[in-house]
Amino acid sequence: MDIKDINREYMDLILNRQEDYHEDYKFTIERVKHSKARSRDMPAPFLYQPYFINEENLRDFKRIIVTMVSINNKVTRKYIEDKAFRRKFGFPKLIEELIEVDNVYDINVPIGRFDIFYEDFDNFKFCEINTDGASGMNEDNALARILLETKGMKDFAKRYKLEYFELIDSWVDHSIDIYRSYDETNNSPNVAIVDFAESGITADFQAYKAAYLAKGYNCIIVDPRDLEYRDGGLYHGDYRIDLVYRRIVTFELIEKAEEIPDFIEAYRNQAFCCIGSIRSQVVHNKIYFKVLHDEDTLEILTEEERAFVKKHIPMTGIFGGDDDGVFDLVLNNKDKFIMKPMDLNASQGVYVGKDLSMEEWEARLRKDWNNQYLYQEFVDTYSREYLVFKDGQFQAEDFSAVVGLFVFREEFAGTHIRIGQSNVISGVTDYYTAPGIFVD
Repeated sequence: MDIKDINREYMDLILNRQEDYHEDYKFTIERVKHSKARSRDMPAPFLYQPYFINEENLRDFKRIIVTMVSINNKVTRKYIEDKAFRRKFGFPKLIEELIEVDNVYDINVPIGRFDIFYEDFDNFKFCEINTDGASGMNEDNALARILLETKGMKDFAKRYKLEYFELIDSWVDHSIDIYRSYDETNNSPNVAIVDFAESGITADFQAYKAAYLAKGYNCIIVDPRDLEYRDGGLYHGDYRIDLVYRRIVTFELIEKAEEIPDFIEAYRNQAFCCIGSIRSQVVHNKIYFKVLHDEDTLEILTEEERAFVKKHIPMTGIFGGDDDGVFDLVLNNKDKFIMKPMDLNASQGVYVGKDLSMEEWEARLRKDWNNQYLYQEFVDTYSREYLVFKDGQFQAEDFSAVVGLFVFREEFAGTHIRIGQSNVISGVTDYYTAPGIFVD
Protein backbone atom coordinates (compact mmCIF):
# COMPACT_ATOMS: atom_id res chain seq x y z
CA MET A 1 0.00 0.00 0.00
CA ASP A 2 1.31 3.46 -0.91
CA ILE A 3 2.69 5.38 2.06
CA LYS A 4 0.54 8.42 1.26
CA ASP A 5 -2.57 6.25 1.44
CA ILE A 6 -1.46 4.84 4.79
CA ASN A 7 -0.79 8.35 6.07
CA ARG A 8 -4.19 9.54 4.86
CA GLU A 9 -5.95 6.55 6.40
CA TYR A 10 -4.53 7.37 9.83
CA MET A 11 -5.48 11.03 9.48
CA ASP A 12 -9.03 10.16 8.43
CA LEU A 13 -9.36 7.88 11.46
CA ILE A 14 -8.62 10.82 13.75
CA LEU A 15 -10.45 13.52 11.77
CA ASN A 16 -13.66 11.50 11.45
CA ARG A 17 -13.84 10.81 15.20
CA GLN A 18 -12.35 13.98 16.61
CA GLU A 19 -13.87 13.82 20.09
CA ASP A 20 -12.54 10.29 20.65
CA TYR A 21 -8.95 11.58 20.56
CA HIS A 22 -8.91 15.10 22.01
CA GLU A 23 -8.45 14.07 25.62
CA ASP A 24 -5.94 11.40 24.69
CA TYR A 25 -3.85 14.00 22.86
CA LYS A 26 -3.85 16.26 25.92
CA PHE A 27 -2.89 13.28 28.09
CA THR A 28 -0.05 12.47 25.67
CA ILE A 29 1.30 16.01 26.00
CA GLU A 30 1.57 15.45 29.75
CA ARG A 31 3.19 12.06 29.27
CA VAL A 32 5.86 13.57 27.03
CA LYS A 33 6.49 16.40 29.51
CA HIS A 34 7.34 13.87 32.21
CA SER A 35 9.15 11.36 30.02
CA LYS A 36 12.66 10.80 28.69
CA ALA A 37 11.61 12.14 25.28
CA ARG A 38 13.91 15.16 25.48
CA SER A 39 15.37 17.57 22.96
CA ARG A 40 18.08 19.87 24.31
CA ASP A 41 16.82 19.08 27.82
CA MET A 42 13.28 20.20 26.94
CA PRO A 43 10.25 17.98 26.21
CA ALA A 44 10.49 16.86 22.59
CA PRO A 45 8.06 18.80 20.35
CA PHE A 46 5.67 16.37 18.68
CA LEU A 47 2.38 15.92 16.85
CA TYR A 48 -0.28 13.25 17.33
CA GLN A 49 1.15 11.43 14.32
CA PRO A 50 4.45 9.71 13.49
CA TYR A 51 6.33 9.50 10.20
CA PHE A 52 4.99 6.28 8.68
CA ILE A 53 7.47 4.05 6.83
CA ASN A 54 6.50 1.11 4.61
CA GLU A 55 8.51 -1.72 3.06
CA GLU A 56 9.28 0.30 -0.06
CA ASN A 57 10.67 3.19 2.02
CA LEU A 58 12.77 0.76 4.01
CA ARG A 59 14.27 -0.71 0.82
CA ASP A 60 15.03 2.82 -0.38
CA PHE A 61 16.79 3.76 2.86
CA LYS A 62 18.94 0.65 2.75
CA ARG A 63 19.89 1.22 -0.91
CA ILE A 64 20.80 4.84 -0.19
CA ILE A 65 23.03 3.81 2.69
CA VAL A 66 24.77 1.00 0.79
CA THR A 67 25.71 3.38 -2.02
CA MET A 68 26.72 6.26 0.25
CA VAL A 69 28.85 4.04 2.50
CA SER A 70 30.70 2.72 -0.56
CA ILE A 71 31.37 6.28 -1.74
CA ASN A 72 32.42 7.38 1.75
CA ASN A 73 34.92 4.56 2.06
CA LYS A 74 36.51 5.26 -1.32
CA VAL A 75 36.90 8.97 -0.58
CA THR A 76 38.27 8.32 2.91
CA ARG A 77 40.80 5.87 1.50
CA LYS A 78 41.90 8.45 -1.09
CA TYR A 79 42.22 11.05 1.68
CA ILE A 80 44.54 8.74 3.64
CA GLU A 81 46.66 7.76 0.64
CA ASP A 82 46.83 11.00 -1.38
CA LYS A 83 48.35 14.08 0.29
CA ALA A 84 47.41 16.34 -2.62
CA PHE A 85 43.78 15.20 -2.40
CA ARG A 86 43.87 15.81 1.36
CA ARG A 87 44.48 19.53 0.84
CA LYS A 88 40.97 19.93 -0.62
CA PHE A 89 39.52 19.59 2.88
CA GLY A 90 41.68 22.24 4.54
CA PHE A 91 41.72 20.50 7.91
CA PRO A 92 44.05 21.77 10.66
CA LYS A 93 47.31 19.87 11.07
CA LEU A 94 46.12 18.27 14.31
CA ILE A 95 43.04 16.76 12.63
CA GLU A 96 45.09 15.56 9.65
CA GLU A 97 47.40 13.73 12.06
CA LEU A 98 44.54 12.20 14.06
CA ILE A 99 42.76 11.05 10.91
CA GLU A 100 45.88 9.09 9.99
CA VAL A 101 45.76 7.14 13.27
CA ASP A 102 44.48 3.64 12.52
CA ASN A 103 41.24 2.99 14.40
CA VAL A 104 42.00 -0.77 14.30
CA TYR A 105 38.41 -1.86 13.65
CA ASP A 106 38.49 -0.96 9.92
CA ILE A 107 35.19 0.94 9.73
CA ASN A 108 35.50 4.60 8.78
CA VAL A 109 32.06 5.63 10.07
CA PRO A 110 30.91 3.16 12.73
CA ILE A 111 27.96 5.37 13.69
CA GLY A 112 26.34 8.22 11.80
CA ARG A 113 23.14 9.86 10.70
CA PHE A 114 22.62 10.57 7.02
CA ASP A 115 20.08 13.40 6.69
CA ILE A 116 18.07 13.48 3.47
CA PHE A 117 15.07 15.20 1.91
CA TYR A 118 13.04 12.23 0.72
CA GLU A 119 9.97 11.27 -1.23
CA ASP A 120 11.11 8.04 -2.93
CA PHE A 121 14.30 6.55 -4.37
CA ASP A 122 14.16 8.70 -7.50
CA ASN A 123 13.28 11.83 -5.57
CA PHE A 124 15.62 12.56 -2.69
CA LYS A 125 18.57 14.80 -1.95
CA PHE A 126 21.12 14.72 0.82
CA CYS A 127 21.01 17.48 3.39
CA GLU A 128 24.15 16.58 5.36
CA ILE A 129 26.07 13.70 6.91
CA ASN A 130 26.55 13.59 10.68
CA THR A 131 29.15 11.24 12.09
CA ASP A 132 30.83 12.37 15.31
CA GLY A 133 28.20 13.45 17.79
CA ALA A 134 25.22 12.16 15.77
CA SER A 135 22.26 12.42 18.13
CA GLY A 136 18.51 11.94 18.40
CA MET A 137 18.31 8.22 19.17
CA ASN A 138 16.79 8.54 22.63
CA GLU A 139 14.48 11.37 21.54
CA ASP A 140 13.11 9.23 18.70
CA ASN A 141 12.71 6.02 20.70
CA ALA A 142 11.19 7.56 23.82
CA LEU A 143 8.65 9.48 21.73
CA ALA A 144 7.89 6.47 19.52
CA ARG A 145 7.05 4.33 22.54
CA ILE A 146 4.67 6.99 23.85
CA LEU A 147 2.93 7.47 20.50
CA LEU A 148 2.43 3.72 20.11
CA GLU A 149 0.49 3.82 23.40
CA THR A 150 -1.91 6.54 22.26
CA LYS A 151 -5.50 5.70 21.51
CA GLY A 152 -5.05 6.82 17.91
CA MET A 153 -2.16 4.45 17.24
CA LYS A 154 -3.77 1.58 19.15
CA ASP A 155 -6.87 1.93 17.01
CA PHE A 156 -4.70 2.09 13.87
CA ALA A 157 -2.87 -1.04 15.04
CA LYS A 158 -6.11 -3.00 14.70
CA ARG A 159 -5.46 -2.87 10.94
CA TYR A 160 -1.65 -2.71 10.74
CA LYS A 161 1.34 -4.06 12.59
CA LEU A 162 3.28 -1.04 13.90
CA GLU A 163 6.91 -1.07 15.08
CA TYR A 164 9.60 1.46 15.89
CA PHE A 165 13.34 1.15 15.21
CA GLU A 166 15.15 0.42 18.49
CA LEU A 167 18.35 2.49 18.66
CA ILE A 168 19.75 2.18 22.19
CA ASP A 169 20.33 -1.50 23.02
CA SER A 170 21.17 -2.23 19.38
CA TRP A 171 23.95 0.38 19.35
CA VAL A 172 25.38 -0.95 22.60
CA ASP A 173 25.61 -4.41 21.02
CA HIS A 174 27.22 -2.99 17.86
CA SER A 175 29.77 -0.99 19.82
CA ILE A 176 30.83 -4.04 21.84
CA ASP A 177 31.19 -6.07 18.63
CA ILE A 178 33.37 -3.29 17.17
CA TYR A 179 35.46 -3.23 20.34
CA ARG A 180 36.22 -6.93 19.93
CA SER A 181 38.12 -6.05 16.74
CA TYR A 182 40.31 -3.83 18.92
CA ASP A 183 40.76 -6.34 21.75
CA GLU A 184 39.20 -9.79 21.50
CA THR A 185 40.63 -10.86 24.87
CA ASN A 186 38.63 -8.38 26.99
CA ASN A 187 35.04 -9.51 27.38
CA SER A 188 34.11 -6.76 29.85
CA PRO A 189 35.49 -3.45 28.57
CA ASN A 190 35.10 -0.35 30.72
CA VAL A 191 33.05 2.11 28.69
CA ALA A 192 33.10 5.92 28.75
CA ILE A 193 30.66 8.21 26.95
CA VAL A 194 32.82 11.27 26.32
CA ASP A 195 31.74 14.82 25.53
CA PHE A 196 32.26 18.31 26.86
CA ALA A 197 29.87 18.86 29.77
CA GLU A 198 28.46 22.08 28.31
CA SER A 199 27.67 20.39 24.98
CA GLY A 200 26.49 16.90 25.90
CA ILE A 201 22.93 15.69 25.33
CA THR A 202 22.09 14.43 28.79
CA ALA A 203 19.04 12.32 27.93
CA ASP A 204 20.95 10.47 25.19
CA PHE A 205 23.90 9.79 27.45
CA GLN A 206 21.81 8.57 30.37
CA ALA A 207 19.89 6.20 28.10
CA TYR A 208 23.09 4.69 26.73
CA LYS A 209 24.74 4.45 30.14
CA ALA A 210 21.71 2.58 31.49
CA ALA A 211 21.82 0.19 28.52
CA TYR A 212 25.54 -0.56 28.97
CA LEU A 213 25.02 -1.19 32.68
CA ALA A 214 22.00 -3.42 32.04
CA LYS A 215 24.12 -5.56 29.73
CA GLY A 216 26.80 -5.97 32.38
CA TYR A 217 29.38 -3.36 31.29
CA ASN A 218 30.82 -0.63 33.46
CA CYS A 219 30.02 2.79 32.00
CA ILE A 220 30.62 6.41 32.92
CA ILE A 221 29.74 9.75 31.33
CA VAL A 222 32.77 12.01 31.44
CA ASP A 223 34.18 15.31 30.20
CA PRO A 224 37.44 14.78 28.25
CA ARG A 225 39.06 17.52 30.37
CA ASP A 226 38.75 15.20 33.36
CA LEU A 227 40.72 12.35 31.77
CA GLU A 228 44.35 11.43 32.41
CA TYR A 229 46.76 9.50 30.23
CA ARG A 230 49.12 7.45 32.40
CA ASP A 231 50.74 4.02 32.48
CA GLY A 232 49.73 3.44 28.88
CA GLY A 233 46.01 3.91 29.56
CA LEU A 234 43.31 6.57 29.66
CA TYR A 235 41.89 7.06 33.15
CA HIS A 236 39.16 8.88 35.03
CA GLY A 237 40.46 8.61 38.56
CA ASP A 238 41.09 4.89 39.07
CA TYR A 239 38.73 3.92 36.23
CA ARG A 240 40.73 2.72 33.24
CA ILE A 241 38.80 3.29 30.00
CA ASP A 242 38.82 0.61 27.31
CA LEU A 243 36.07 1.86 24.99
CA VAL A 244 35.19 5.49 24.30
CA TYR A 245 31.85 6.25 22.69
CA ARG A 246 32.91 9.64 21.29
CA ARG A 247 30.22 12.28 21.22
CA ILE A 248 32.68 15.18 20.97
CA VAL A 249 32.09 16.93 17.66
CA THR A 250 35.36 17.55 15.86
CA PHE A 251 35.06 21.34 15.56
CA GLU A 252 34.80 21.50 19.35
CA LEU A 253 37.75 19.15 19.76
CA ILE A 254 39.76 21.59 17.62
CA GLU A 255 38.60 24.62 19.61
CA LYS A 256 39.43 23.02 22.96
CA ALA A 257 42.44 20.91 21.98
CA GLU A 258 44.70 22.68 24.48
CA GLU A 259 42.30 21.70 27.29
CA ILE A 260 42.43 17.96 26.52
CA PRO A 261 46.09 17.03 25.85
CA ASP A 262 45.81 13.69 27.68
CA PHE A 263 42.81 12.57 25.64
CA ILE A 264 44.55 13.51 22.38
CA GLU A 265 47.84 11.83 23.31
CA ALA A 266 46.06 8.65 24.40
CA TYR A 267 44.17 8.69 21.09
CA ARG A 268 47.41 9.05 19.12
CA ASN A 269 48.83 6.02 20.92
CA GLN A 270 45.69 3.88 20.50
CA ALA A 271 45.42 3.55 24.28
CA PHE A 272 41.68 2.95 23.97
CA CYS A 273 39.15 1.99 21.31
CA CYS A 274 37.48 5.17 20.08
CA ILE A 275 34.06 4.82 18.45
CA GLY A 276 33.88 6.79 16.24
CA SER A 277 37.37 7.73 15.31
CA ILE A 278 38.51 11.13 14.09
CA ARG A 279 38.68 9.52 10.63
CA SER A 280 34.94 10.04 10.29
CA GLN A 281 35.59 13.79 9.98
CA VAL A 282 36.38 13.28 6.29
CA VAL A 283 32.71 12.77 5.48
CA HIS A 284 31.29 14.76 8.40
CA ASN A 285 32.65 18.14 7.36
CA LYS A 286 30.25 19.94 5.04
CA ILE A 287 33.01 20.56 2.48
CA TYR A 288 32.66 16.85 1.67
CA PHE A 289 29.74 17.57 -0.66
CA LYS A 290 31.89 20.02 -2.61
CA VAL A 291 34.70 17.46 -2.88
CA LEU A 292 32.30 14.77 -4.12
CA HIS A 293 31.54 16.78 -7.26
CA ASP A 294 35.23 17.33 -8.11
CA GLU A 295 36.40 15.45 -11.20
CA ASP A 296 39.27 13.66 -9.46
CA THR A 297 36.78 12.37 -6.87
CA LEU A 298 34.28 11.19 -9.45
CA GLU A 299 37.09 9.28 -11.20
CA ILE A 300 37.44 6.86 -8.27
CA LEU A 301 33.72 6.02 -8.23
CA THR A 302 31.74 3.56 -10.31
CA GLU A 303 29.42 4.81 -13.03
CA GLU A 304 26.43 4.17 -10.76
CA GLU A 305 28.05 6.07 -7.90
CA ARG A 306 28.89 9.03 -10.13
CA ALA A 307 25.27 9.23 -11.24
CA PHE A 308 24.20 9.00 -7.58
CA VAL A 309 26.41 11.96 -6.64
CA LYS A 310 25.26 14.12 -9.54
CA LYS A 311 21.58 13.45 -8.86
CA HIS A 312 21.40 13.30 -5.07
CA ILE A 313 24.25 15.39 -3.62
CA PRO A 314 23.47 19.13 -3.83
CA MET A 315 26.02 21.21 -5.71
CA THR A 316 28.29 22.90 -3.17
CA GLY A 317 31.13 25.41 -3.40
CA ILE A 318 33.56 27.28 -1.16
CA PHE A 319 32.37 30.82 -0.50
CA GLY A 320 35.70 32.55 -0.71
CA GLY A 321 38.91 32.88 -2.66
CA ASP A 322 40.30 35.46 -5.06
CA ASP A 323 37.54 35.13 -7.65
CA ASP A 324 34.82 37.75 -7.19
CA GLY A 325 32.77 35.78 -9.69
CA VAL A 326 31.78 33.34 -6.93
CA PHE A 327 30.57 36.17 -4.72
CA ASP A 328 28.59 37.73 -7.57
CA LEU A 329 27.09 34.36 -8.55
CA VAL A 330 25.74 33.77 -5.04
CA LEU A 331 24.70 37.39 -4.52
CA ASN A 332 22.73 37.57 -7.76
CA ASN A 333 20.96 34.20 -7.32
CA LYS A 334 19.60 34.67 -3.82
CA ASP A 335 16.72 32.21 -4.08
CA LYS A 336 18.91 29.40 -5.41
CA PHE A 337 21.29 29.08 -2.45
CA ILE A 338 21.57 28.14 1.19
CA MET A 339 24.68 29.19 3.16
CA LYS A 340 26.36 26.84 5.65
CA PRO A 341 29.43 27.05 7.89
CA MET A 342 31.90 24.30 6.98
CA ASP A 343 31.87 22.58 10.35
CA LEU A 344 29.20 23.60 12.85
CA ASN A 345 26.30 21.47 14.02
CA ALA A 346 22.59 21.91 14.84
CA SER A 347 22.16 24.32 11.90
CA GLN A 348 24.26 26.99 13.59
CA GLY A 349 24.99 29.82 11.17
CA VAL A 350 22.81 28.40 8.37
CA TYR A 351 20.67 30.83 6.38
CA VAL A 352 18.58 30.66 3.22
CA GLY A 353 18.38 33.26 0.49
CA LYS A 354 14.61 32.87 0.16
CA ASP A 355 14.18 33.94 3.78
CA LEU A 356 16.02 37.27 3.41
CA SER A 357 15.60 40.57 1.63
CA MET A 358 18.25 41.46 -0.94
CA GLU A 359 19.79 43.93 1.50
CA GLU A 360 19.94 41.36 4.31
CA TRP A 361 21.36 38.74 1.93
CA GLU A 362 24.14 41.00 0.70
CA ALA A 363 25.07 42.11 4.23
CA ARG A 364 25.40 38.54 5.44
CA LEU A 365 27.32 37.44 2.37
CA ARG A 366 29.87 40.24 2.79
CA LYS A 367 30.32 39.22 6.44
CA ASP A 368 30.82 35.54 5.55
CA TRP A 369 33.02 35.88 2.46
CA ASN A 370 36.32 34.06 3.10
CA ASN A 371 35.01 33.07 6.53
CA GLN A 372 34.78 29.25 6.36
CA TYR A 373 31.41 29.24 4.59
CA LEU A 374 29.96 27.11 1.79
CA TYR A 375 27.26 28.00 -0.68
CA GLN A 376 24.96 25.14 -1.60
CA GLU A 377 22.14 24.51 -4.01
CA PHE A 378 18.84 25.14 -2.22
CA VAL A 379 16.65 22.03 -2.29
CA ASP A 380 12.86 22.30 -2.45
CA THR A 381 11.78 19.72 0.10
CA TYR A 382 9.04 17.10 -0.14
CA SER A 383 5.96 17.43 2.06
CA ARG A 384 3.40 15.24 3.76
CA GLU A 385 0.22 16.10 5.60
CA TYR A 386 0.19 15.91 9.39
CA LEU A 387 -2.42 16.53 12.05
CA VAL A 388 -2.07 19.66 14.15
CA PHE A 389 -4.35 20.58 17.06
CA LYS A 390 -5.60 24.16 16.73
CA ASP A 391 -8.61 25.92 18.20
CA GLY A 392 -9.77 22.73 19.88
CA GLN A 393 -9.73 20.65 16.69
CA PHE A 394 -7.37 18.45 14.70
CA GLN A 395 -6.69 19.72 11.19
CA ALA A 396 -4.35 18.74 8.35
CA GLU A 397 -1.34 20.84 7.36
CA ASP A 398 1.66 20.27 5.07
CA PHE A 399 5.09 19.79 6.61
CA SER A 400 8.49 19.21 5.07
CA ALA A 401 10.84 16.69 6.65
CA VAL A 402 14.52 16.09 7.19
CA VAL A 403 14.72 12.29 7.31
CA GLY A 404 17.73 11.25 9.35
CA LEU A 405 18.88 7.69 8.61
CA PHE A 406 20.93 6.18 11.42
CA VAL A 407 23.79 4.01 10.25
CA PHE A 408 25.30 1.50 12.68
CA ARG A 409 28.30 -0.46 11.38
CA GLU A 410 27.52 0.69 7.84
CA GLU A 411 23.91 -0.56 7.83
CA PHE A 412 20.52 1.08 8.29
CA ALA A 413 19.48 1.10 11.95
CA GLY A 414 16.58 3.53 12.28
CA THR A 415 15.50 7.13 11.88
CA HIS A 416 15.41 10.55 13.49
CA ILE A 417 12.93 12.73 11.61
CA ARG A 418 12.21 16.41 12.13
CA ILE A 419 9.35 18.14 10.37
CA GLY A 420 8.65 21.83 9.96
CA GLN A 421 7.17 24.54 7.77
CA SER A 422 10.24 26.76 7.37
CA ASN A 423 13.18 26.48 4.98
CA VAL A 424 15.52 25.31 7.74
CA ILE A 425 14.28 22.43 9.90
CA SER A 426 16.35 21.92 13.03
CA GLY A 427 16.54 22.34 16.78
CA VAL A 428 17.06 26.09 16.35
CA THR A 429 13.79 26.61 14.42
CA ASP A 430 10.14 25.69 14.94
CA TYR A 431 9.98 21.96 14.33
CA TYR A 432 8.48 18.70 15.56
CA THR A 433 10.04 15.30 16.05
CA ALA A 434 8.12 12.67 14.09
CA PRO A 435 9.40 9.23 15.12
CA GLY A 436 9.66 6.71 12.33
CA ILE A 437 7.07 3.93 12.65
CA PHE A 438 7.23 0.93 10.33
CA VAL A 439 3.81 -0.11 9.01
CA ASP A 440 3.32 -3.72 7.93
